[in-house]
Amino acid sequence: MRSTPRIVLRHGAVVLSALALATVTACGAGSAPAPGAPSAAPGQTGFTPPEIKALQSLGPGEGQVNLVNWAGYVEDGSNDPKVDWVTPFEKATGCQVNSKTAGTSDEMVNLMKTGEYDAVSASGDASLRLIAGGTVAPVNTALIPNYADVFAGLKDKAWNSAGGAAYGVPHGRGANLLMWRTDQVKPAPDSWGAVFDPASPYAGKITAYDSPIYIADAALYLMATRPELGIKNPYSLDEGQFQASVDLLKQQRKIIGEYWSDYTKEVQAFKSGDSVLGTTWQVIANVALADKAPVEVTLPKEGATGWSDTWMVAAAAKNPNCAYRWLDWIISPQANAQVAEYFGEAPSNAKSCELTADPKHCETFHATDEDYYSKVWYWTTPIAQCLDGRTDVTCKDYSEWTRAWTEIKG
Repeated sequence: MRSTPRIVLRHGAVVLSALALATVTACGAGSAPAPGAPSAAPGQTGFTPPEIKALQSLGPGEGQVNLVNWAGYVEDGSNDPKVDWVTPFEKATGCQVNSKTAGTSDEMVNLMKTGEYDAVSASGDASLRLIAGGTVAPVNTALIPNYADVFAGLKDKAWNSAGGAAYGVPHGRGANLLMWRTDQVKPAPDSWGAVFDPASPYAGKITAYDSPIYIADAALYLMATRPELGIKNPYSLDEGQFQASVDLLKQQRKIIGEYWSDYTKEVQAFKSGDSVLGTTWQVIANVALADKAPVEVTLPKEGATGWSDTWMVAAAAKNPNCAYRWLDWIISPQANAQVAEYFGEAPSNAKSCELTADPKHCETFHATDEDYYSKVWYWTTPIAQCLDGRTDVTCKDYSEWTRAWTEIKG
């Protein structure tokens, strides 16, 4: 069994500037799928992509491929000699991998705009901007054999498809969960209400994710508890819905001990008892358990926010044939199993579950449980054009979310 996965801080990806949002705001964007219901069909979410053709046939490799990626997604053994899915790819294809690690989605978008890179591992907040800006091209999935084995629940979604075409291959996914110390928090919570209760007995020992995107977590809770607000999508909030979410978070601020963005600090806080209840990722819980912290996690009854990444090909890729070979490789059963375990996420290829070093990896990350992920609202960029289909109101874009988050934290 492999040692505890190495997890990387990549979720600062959701920090967006008003300028970075301009392109998507002008063009429109798709929404996350509604839990419990199919997502809107590609091309029916108000997003009209530029006319760019996908590669029609695969030719000889160009000898190299230049990638922009999250740390932990392109490993060649230099960080850990036992973790290497790049070298086998280079030997099999003759395509030398040159990778550039990015820390945020803004950085990824800017790097891709330079025209120096062939492919990128984009999160949902970056993928729509890349599509709207004409920076990436649709992909011809017929040229990517392993795409056939990707979980259906990850295909043709609003953050990786537009205009009836796929714009990349799904890499993996994860949910944002509720974690608690079992020796101090009783009974076991099953609702996000546990972190929003102003009279909580755990006041001062509650933690929450430190990012404006956390406003969506409050909106998701209000979707279930205040139906009169009419929230249909936690990333699509009009003035009243947004203010209600912000007010809830300002109330919560009084019982928060600390906000977290560094997973090592959250693990330490739960080990020491400084934090006993709050938001987390499954892989963080795994690390905490390995360090003997008495914690458990759950996907609360209201559902949860989450994330899904997509490998996309640059519209002006200089090495498109090697880029396509990389997309096929990274979602191949063996490579996808390796990266999912190393990073700490559910793989996108259904066959990967038979190849993980830990035979329970896919069970732990609910990789095959589509009912589980139907309750997850994947991170999507909030824009002024309401993502839930409303046209009679304006919704708050991410620049306003960022300003509100500063006020919430004080």
